[in-house]
This record gives sequence, C-alpha cells and structure tokens, in this order.
Amino acid sequence: MKRLSLALLLTLTACSSGATEATTGAISVQNCGQTVTIDKPITQLYAYDGGIISIVLAAGARDQLVAVTGMDQDRAVLELAYPDLRVGELKNVGGEYPTLENVLAVKPEMMFAGYGYGFSESRNLMPEDLTTHGIKTYLLSETCKQDDGARGTMDAWTALTTDLRNIGDLTGHRATADTVVTDIEKRRAALAAAPKGEKTPTGFLFDSGTDAIFTSGSYGGPQAIFDAAGVTNATADVADTWTEVGWERLAASNPDIIYFVDYPGQTYQQKIDTLKANPASRDLTAVKEGRFVNLPYAMWVSGPLNIDAAEWVRRSTEHFGLTPQSQIASPVDITKLTGLPGNDWLN
Repeated sequence: MKRLSLALLLTLTACSSGATEATTGAISVQNCGQTVTIDKPITQLYAYDGGIISIVLAAGARDQLVAVTGMDQDRAVLELAYPDLRVGELKNVGGEYPTLENVLAVKPEMMFAGYGYGFSESRNLMPEDLTTHGIKTYLLSETCKQDDGARGTMDAWTALTTDLRNIGDLTGHRATADTVVTDIEKRRAALAAAPKGEKTPTGFLFDSGTDAIFTSGSYGGPQAIFDAAGVTNATADVADTWTEVGWERLAASNPDIIYFVDYPGQTYQQKIDTLKANPASRDLTAVKEGRFVNLPYAMWVSGPLNIDAAEWVRRSTEHFGLTPQSQIASPVDITKLTGLPGNDWLN
C-alpha cells in the first residue's frame, strides 16, 4: 500500500477532528526546562523562520498563525509540502528578522521562535522582552541552552517530536500532531530497514563559509537527518546545533558527499568555487567528483521536513553508488522547485 502523503494525513485528521479539537482546562507543556501554561488553546500565534512555521502548519494550527516573519526564502518548499494550507496567504511581516515592533503590532498571544531563530539580545528581542508586554513565548526545543550556553539539550528527533506535540497541545490540535509524529516514525523505520552498503557513507553539511565553515553538530536537525538516512555526520562530535568549525575538520573527515543548505547569502556556485579553491578541500574526492547535494533551508533546520530531507539524503547515497537501491522516496518532490540549483543528479 502506498504511504499517505503528509498533506493527505493532515486533511484526513482535520476532517475527523474538526478545525480545533476539544480542549478544556489549563494546558501545560514543558519547554526548555520551564513550564508553559495557558488557560485555553492559543488562537493568535506568531512564528519566525521556515522550519518553525512548518511545525505549526504540520501540527494543524495554520489558522492560528496571525503572522509570520522570515518565510520568503522557504515559501516555495512550504507551498510544495503543504499545498492545501494556503501558505501564500499567511501574513508576512517585517524583513529577514523579526523586531519587537513587528511582534507588538500583530498582538499575538504567543511567539514561537528560538535562540538564534528570532530571539536575539543584539536585536533586543528576547522572551523576557515579550513577557513584559503580556505575550507568552515557546522556544524551539533544538535551541534549548546547555549550562555553558551552547544550544541543544536533547537529540534532534526528540526535539522535533516534542515541539510538534507541544504546539499541538498549545493550539488544541494534539491529535493532528500525533498523526504527523506517527508518520515520521513510520518513515524513519522504513529508512532504517533499507538495505545497507558495505561501508557507512560520511556526509559533511556545508551551510556556508569562507574563513571558517558554518555547519551543524550533534544537536541540530542535520544530525537527525543523517542518522535516519544511514549517513555518518562528519561533525557529530560537536556538542552544539549550528556552529562554526575550521577547514581542517572538512579535510580530516574526507566526506563521501558534501551537502549544502540552500538559502541567500552564499550561492550554490559560490560554495562550490570556495571548496575548489581552498587547499584543505580542493583535492577531496567529493569535491573533485562533484558529489554535491543542495536541499532547501527549511529541510535542514528542525522541522517536520527533516524526514523528507532524510529520504532525499538516502536517495543521494544511492545515486552516488554508496548504498544499494531502495524504494525510499519523499512525497515532497523537490524536482518541482525550479529555483533550487545544483540538483542535476535528481534527473
């Protein structure tokens, strides 16, 4: 039997449970070591960043999104992943990053963001700044802080499913969120059962970089993606989420495939040119043979599209002859993203 698409699962759940599931009494969830309590489901939610927005959409709370910021770079992939949720009609305010003024202007009951994902001391927008205005906050679990200030306190799949269920609870859509989590777990199980090669491939995530490389460690969404796809994350020993490493880390890992995060700032071709020019990377097999895979930003940051990214990563290992062929396929067909460069290998 063919796997139901996520969009169909959401539609079926919405039809069976209604727009908002019945919820009575106070609602409490645990978020980054704190208890978030509300008297009734949130009806006015503000969200920042494509990954966070995708969590809200998948959890069934699209109509509670009073406004979003930072969606432009992910609009195409979100519309592809959630074709029935009127993504293009979401109220998009502000520029690349939210400001306190943006948030106050739309008067939300709660803001869903994270440390480094909207909340920033340098921009004077932190959870405590909103608390003084009577606005509650929910932090992306991937960004929960360790004692030393680094981000990440739980494995990335746990962080994601925690957020899906919590946002489901907070918006009155827990059954929808549970359906999405179940779908993710089934697809992870299918990936785990896919045939293995003689050697586990190594992947290196090249977000961007010139003097240093911006990548992701053991607590970021990419770790979940690589784990599910049966790929070793070259920076798995870095106990952080998104962070910088030196070029020697890339050289020492000698990855089988180099994965790119597609978003403005450094183009796909600029990344390749940088890799081919740097003495630490120009002689790597992956660079010389052009083993590059470019996936949208919203697939890499913590969100429900991580499972689709894992399926595309698995497909890339099959394409480059590193794992046997399988039936793994993502319902989100990124070949339809005409603005996504560098994926000739998909054809």
